[in-house]
Amino acid sequence: MIEFKNVSKTINNKSIINNISLNVDRGELVTFIGPSGCGKTTTLKMINKLITPSSGEIFINRNKIEEEDTIKLRRNIGYVIQQTGLFPHMTVAENISLIPNIEKMDNKKIQERMEELLTLVGMSPKDYMNKYPNELSGGQQQRVGIVRALVMNPDIILMDEPFNALDPITRGQLQDEIFNIQQNFKKTIVFVTHDMDEALKLADRICIMGKGTVLQFDTPEEILKNPANDFVREFIGENRIWNQPELIKAKDIMIKNPIKSSGERTVVQALEIMKSNHVDSLLVVNENNNLIGLVTLKKIRLNMDKNKRLKDIMETEVITVSFEDSIVSALEKMEYNKMGYIPVIDDKLTLVGLITRSSLLSVMSNQFINKDVDI
Repeated sequence: MIEFKNVSKTINNKSIINNISLNVDRGELVTFIGPSGCGKTTTLKMINKLITPSSGEIFINRNKIEEEDTIKLRRNIGYVIQQTGLFPHMTVAENISLIPNIEKMDNKKIQERMEELLTLVGMSPKDYMNKYPNELSGGQQQRVGIVRALVMNPDIILMDEPFNALDPITRGQLQDEIFNIQQNFKKTIVFVTHDMDEALKLADRICIMGKGTVLQFDTPEEILKNPANDFVREFIGENRIWNQPELIKAKDIMIKNPIKSSGERTVVQALEIMKSNHVDSLLVVNENNNLIGLVTLKKIRLNMDKNKRLKDIMETEVITVSFEDSIVSALEKMEYNKMGYIPVIDDKLTLVGLITRSSLLSVMSNQFINKDVDI
């Protein structure tokens, strides 16, 4: 929906943006993040022509924005800034309805839209519409700013560090509301922040910038797992992924070669396999490596007929997790079912791994123990 092609910006012979190219898809929430002076706010402002590129092209819906009427373009782009920009001499209702009135929207529709959006951000229309900005808290003012940005039902919403000056509780509440708005209305949101936790909480994709260039533009999961370079690794913080466990998938921590057996094996053979591998259970698979059952040492001891095969005594209702499930889901399932391990399957029911409590502890230890410490 939004495309930058080889865009650069130079001010007083100083390069602010250096030949960046990127795409923001329709309905996507993208965060721009980086150290101060990296060019993230400049990049944002170029989308609604507050800043003009020195070279390169910017497109919205495949149309060059330099050829678009600036006023018309901006009225289809909501803009939320840190200072809210509310007019102090206007009530909440007057601030929100300013542009709709200029556009000669029907008064009844304006009223309905305003009440709907104020309710959406947790502000009773009856209690707040006739208040002035100086009668509102910082968080309430910011909510009004969000409503004003949404009232014309724009395709794109730009947000420039909108929650930076708020207390942590209010900030967290507004982050949740923005996430819910994006999920419910599928707006295309470009959000500038300097807070990596905020970016991880909100974004479909994160664009990390440094010295006017794009260092990495990817999903939160991919950035946490595979930082593009040392700068990105240092910027996001060592081991930060463990603060976002929902982004860690079963496939990232599973034992990739679990001990398994064919259902045609006899109980005697199964005992030997268990003994040699120091395990007390076997995962049973068919010829396609699909998981079809589970046999425990206890079960075998209750069925010591040497002629019996595993397919005759195995449990067929095996609790599993998908390799795309988060470790949070896996651990919850293990805890609920009082299991010490859980098999991992793919979308074709193929056995691909095993998660055990000990393997999880091992992975966590490798993340947090400094192997380079001198002894």
